[in-house]
Amino acid sequence: MKKEECSFLKKRTKKLLSLVLAVTLSSCGFHPLYAPGGRQEAALQAIYVPIIPDRTGQLLRQALQQRLEGDDSAVAKRYELSISYFKTTANLDVQADNSTTRARDVGTAVWRLHPAGNASDTLTSGTVRSVDGYNIIDEQFFYMDLSEEAAQHRIADALADQIVTGLALYFHKHPDKAS
Repeated sequence: MKKEECSFLKKRTKKLLSLVLAVTLSSCGFHPLYAPGGRQEAALQAIYVPIIPDRTGQLLRQALQQRLEGDDSAVAKRYELSISYFKTTANLDVQADNSTTRARDVGTAVWRLHPAGNASDTLTSGTVRSVDGYNIIDEQFFYMDLSEEAAQHRIADALADQIVTGLALYFHKHPDKAS
């Protein structure tokens, strides 16, 4: 078989598989969880995230605000997302002189959604966790600081993604709360 024929067959097979997948998913009721313009998007934009202590908390709050508010931060806030966030660091790969060459950060966030002004009425809650790591290189403190900061950003992004998915699932299961 010639290269042109193989290429044509591969393209045709991909198109056919894509069509079959699209039809299969649409027939089973699949739809995006928080599609633009949907009820979940409006409900997510109505969530206020209060200040979370420490630098890592600031990173998590910023990541959540980016995901929740979208393009419209002027939406009235009907819900509040309370978060307890903590990060632990474990030094790995211990050398003969007791120095370490790798660190592992574990970020854990315990979150709770409640109506604004009514902290005692929990609508949904959860705990999310993310793990990341970075190398520790002797005598390159600037590099280590950058590596640690990048790991903190990645952890905050991963935690924010997990929290927003949990919130979107809640609003999907409770459409009366999303409208």
